[in-house]
Amino acid sequence: MSEITRALAGFAIDTTWEELPESVLRDTRMVIMEHIGTALAAHSTEKGKMMAALGRRYGGPPEASLIGLSEKVSCSTAALVNGELMITLDYSDIIAGGHDGTYVLPTTLAIAESTGATGKELMLATAVGLEISARLARAVGRYSITTEDLQRNRTGTRGLTGNAYSNLGAAAGAGRLLKLGIEKTLHSMGIAAHLCMVLSYSRWGVGGYKYMAKYGVPGWQSTGAVTAALLAEMGYTGDTTVLDENQRGFCHFVGYPNYYPEVVTENLGKEWIFNLILHYKPYPCCGVFHSVLDCVYSIIEQNSILPGEIESVKVFGAGGMSNDLSSISAAQFNMPYNIAVAVHRVRRGVEWVDPDTMTNPKILNFMSKVSGGPYPDARIAEQDPTARPAKAEIVARGKTFANEVKYRRGDTFTDVAWTEADAVEKFKHNAERILTRGKTEKAIEALLKLEKLDNISELMRHVTP
Repeated sequence: MSEITRALAGFAIDTTWEELPESVLRDTRMVIMEHIGTALAAHSTEKGKMMAALGRRYGGPPEASLIGLSEKVSCSTAALVNGELMITLDYSDIIAGGHDGTYVLPTTLAIAESTGATGKELMLATAVGLEISARLARAVGRYSITTEDLQRNRTGTRGLTGNAYSNLGAAAGAGRLLKLGIEKTLHSMGIAAHLCMVLSYSRWGVGGYKYMAKYGVPGWQSTGAVTAALLAEMGYTGDTTVLDENQRGFCHFVGYPNYYPEVVTENLGKEWIFNLILHYKPYPCCGVFHSVLDCVYSIIEQNSILPGEIESVKVFGAGGMSNDLSSISAAQFNMPYNIAVAVHRVRRGVEWVDPDTMTNPKILNFMSKVSGGPYPDARIAEQDPTARPAKAEIVARGKTFANEVKYRRGDTFTDVAWTEADAVEKFKHNAERILTRGKTEKAIEALLKLEKLDNISELMRHVTP
């Protein structure tokens, strides 16, 4: 009996619009805005240009749009290209401890456009896809929403990680849009489980965060979810008990060292968890650095401190990572570089990894002034899953300025949560180099009233030239 997998398929198909809490609707709408915006901005990068060229080369029947481009291509090609554009700048939100949106939304967006889905249908399919992804993230020990989760995850082996589980959420969302029903959606998820990434995320970190094949290539994995859903629609069968077997099931063949199946369906449909600890990114770099960047910005802005006045910056929090600047990916994981960029007031966005910024002598020389260490009280993060404590000390003008935070700006359910106005301003800037001002305004209008669109193509017209 396929209990867990079937329960998730039933949740994906049976959940109604009226059952979505207002907070889920709000965050789903904003997540879609965030990901489309970051995809637009990525066209300014070398990787973005490569993906655009590959999308044109692959082509296919005109089913779905390439964000920021005039071409329509096959669903699979659109999912590949859009997924890679969404992850390029490391600027899309963090859901369930990872970039779940970049593994779910490329699929739901492509299938929604190809089927002529309404805005409501896209939002509902994306919400259930993200929820399934988050529940599986919690089950493999990557996402903590309770102190019990924190304790369990501390005692487990977490060296291997990645978003392979998100492919089941993507396939479930696609099944919803294709109106497959529970049985075929169950097969879609079973197929998608076998068409997902291996746990290459940890290898990418060991490799120094340098190369473009980042986070297991979300766009490539999304092609698996599209394929799974379309095959299931035709009657192709999949592994319907893939989540129900611990010894030889999904976690075994993908490589997750932990699996807590009891949390997957806990309060399913009654309690939504994907947006409980959701981080909207104010900065285009690894989210681990965001708390210390909040502290740095607070100090320099409140005291009008200029780069030339600063003798040293010392930060305490999570992070460290790369000391390399050989690629934009490496830059996103280089804490001294990101602090130096912030201190020099480079506009937040793709400008942080523009060639002129990454080769600016003033920024490069400033990096030697930055040092760091762990936050002194580890108990705070150990006792509160939402906490991201950090502290910064800046020596300037012969005195030491300090600031300390417990939560990152952009974290949901805190007093520094992301607002709709924040999302709109970020989208405007992300779209600035690609869309006209008029198109940008129309895109924002469509995104803010997404549930009122009769056909998602109305939105896609505004996010393509």
